[in-house]
Amino acid sequence: MRAIVTGGAAGIGAAVVELLRSRGFRVIVFDREVAEGEDAIRVDVTDAAGVEAAVVSAVDRLGGLDVLVNNAGIGAAGTVEDNPDEEWHRVYDVNVVGMVRVSRACLPALRASSSAAIVNTCSVAATAGLPQRALYSATKGAVLSLTLAMAADHVREGIRVNCVTPGTADTPWVGRLLDAAEDPAAERAALEARQPMGRLVSAQEVAEAIAYLASPAAASTTGTVLAVDGGMQGLRLRK
Repeated sequence: MRAIVTGGAAGIGAAVVELLRSRGFRVIVFDREVAEGEDAIRVDVTDAAGVEAAVVSAVDRLGGLDVLVNNAGIGAAGTVEDNPDEEWHRVYDVNVVGMVRVSRACLPALRASSSAAIVNTCSVAATAGLPQRALYSATKGAVLSLTLAMAADHVREGIRVNCVTPGTADTPWVGRLLDAAEDPAAERAALEARQPMGRLVSAQEVAEAIAYLASPAAASTTGTVLAVDGGMQGLRLRK
């Protein structure tokens, strides 16, 4: 199996790359912060020409393509009052339109695969109202809707499209948010308490879900939103 993973240099993306490779996948990483090499291409998903060139190069190296994991994304904090229009456009350009650019470029190669799959990294923020996450949540809501529409568009071409919705994950991005807080320990405790399981989701746990959706084991699974959120979306526990 041959795969491209965007945002594959750190966090959830890096965990996905490691897991897929351990299962015999040949994987090429797309990331802005990766050292160029045979298995990695430095690319910014907001650069349409760069994305097209990177996909052509990756498909040539791999000899085809079976799986695309759209994981590249950036965060944003604040209410609707806190981010200017420029920031809204920037985050949408990465989190939503970036996914579109890479998917569009990969579709011709995926159509030639007998086990084609696209897995998008979404977020519980798409379905649960979280404070101080208006912009980020809006982009992830768009990713969820995009996933379902793509699944409908491409199911008869043999291309499955699904997404995962992680809860708050223990990743470098969350680590930076915690470091910026007035009381990082208290902020971590609050994030952990927000999830019914009482801890942050691990990048490895999200990677396991993505790897399942990417694999032939999920051959009848498309248009699915798989939550890996410690019960955050569906459970309402009594205190």
